[in-house]
Amino acid sequence: MATFPFKDYSVYYESYGEGKPLIILNGIMMSTVSWQSFVKSFSQYNRLILVDMLDQGNSSKLPGQSYDQSLQVEVIKALIDHLRLSKVYLFGISYGGEVAMKFALKYQERLERLLLFNTTAKTSPWLREIGYAWNKAASDGQAYYSTTIPTIYSPQFFSRNAAWIEQRKSILLPLFSNPVFTDAMVRLTNSAEYHDVSDEVHNIHVPTLIVGCENDYITPLAEQHFLASQVPNSQMVIIPDSGHASMYEKPYLFTSLVLGYVLADHVTFKIG
Repeated sequence: MATFPFKDYSVYYESYGEGKPLIILNGIMMSTVSWQSFVKSFSQYNRLILVDMLDQGNSSKLPGQSYDQSLQVEVIKALIDHLRLSKVYLFGISYGGEVAMKFALKYQERLERLLLFNTTAKTSPWLREIGYAWNKAASDGQAYYSTTIPTIYSPQFFSRNAAWIEQRKSILLPLFSNPVFTDAMVRLTNSAEYHDVSDEVHNIHVPTLIVGCENDYITPLAEQHFLASQVPNSQMVIIPDSGHASMYEKPYLFTSLVLGYVLADHVTFKIG
């Protein structure tokens, strides 16, 4: 658990284990806390690095400021330099995947592999309207919860795990009623409003794993199919029976995909 300075801000990160450096970039409402259940698995053979981007978790908040995701790209570059890492395995989910793509396009020489889960090359009109609705509800904790959380999960997961959902709700409602948190979420949402690398992702040449989910209503499967069609050295996997929050709905499969892609080296076959 540590911080490092970035411009006038403080960036919080955690580092576990040794081996290949795997940096995890959070979804928009996530923080380093969101990954605690995965630390043991992800750090057994890797150096796992969790980070709160600006306006997330324990990193600096930027009240009164507006920015786009290019700022977060520079945060990740500064983290890699701070840790004196030459190359890293970079994982990003949702918002974190958008930042990861932008990082890959600017600093591709610093990447070994790229893992993009439940993310999109462009904020579509569909996703932009979802963001507007989130922002509109941000002044009321219950409204923000009801607007954001149900669509993050698949309907079947939400219904089958009612007790877990209620326990999560009891944790999230006080957080969503805190204006410091919701103001940060509005800024983060706004920072992705005009995200669009759809005409550039063909320039990502590092090995890339693209993962989508059958019942993702935030970044639907068509978005990952597009990425897979554009990123030359990519492979795509579809997680069945899961919504946007694949790490919570399918944790074993999620973990297997991440670790398998990071750890698999020298797996080549000569055909013919």
